[in-house]
Amino acid sequence: MNSTLEAPEQTSTAAAYPTLPSPADDLSFRYSETPPAQVEIYDQIYHLRGVDPLYIAQLAAMVDQKMRAVSELGNTVDSLRVAVLAALNIADELTSLRQSYAELAGSQQSSQSALRHRADSLSGMLDEVLRAG
Repeated sequence: MNSTLEAPEQTSTAAAYPTLPSPADDLSFRYSETPPAQVEIYDQIYHLRGVDPLYIAQLAAMVDQKMRAVSELGNTVDSLRVAVLAALNIADELTSLRQSYAELAGSQQSSQSALRHRADSLSGMLDEVLRAG
């Protein structure tokens, strides 16, 4: 199966995330100069083009691993069903990581704000001591 890695069209349910290029942006031009990476996912060979063939191979290995894990846990041999369940697992992991990132970013911003407030306070105290001295 020959395909290129292209971002899907943005849907309204994902409005909180950065806008992805639409198929009309023709990302295939960007990948036309790179050689295809041959990868195997769940016993199927794919020839994929992207900016970094090694990265594509790493992603394919992750998808293959996830599909095999889902297959071992379930009682299905239908590769489409296994792929959908693997995709749901990957989407769940992504959502959890995005949530953790947002919490960490908020925590960091709060810490920086507290540090700025403390620095301003100390600066004011130092100014008073210098004026009094």
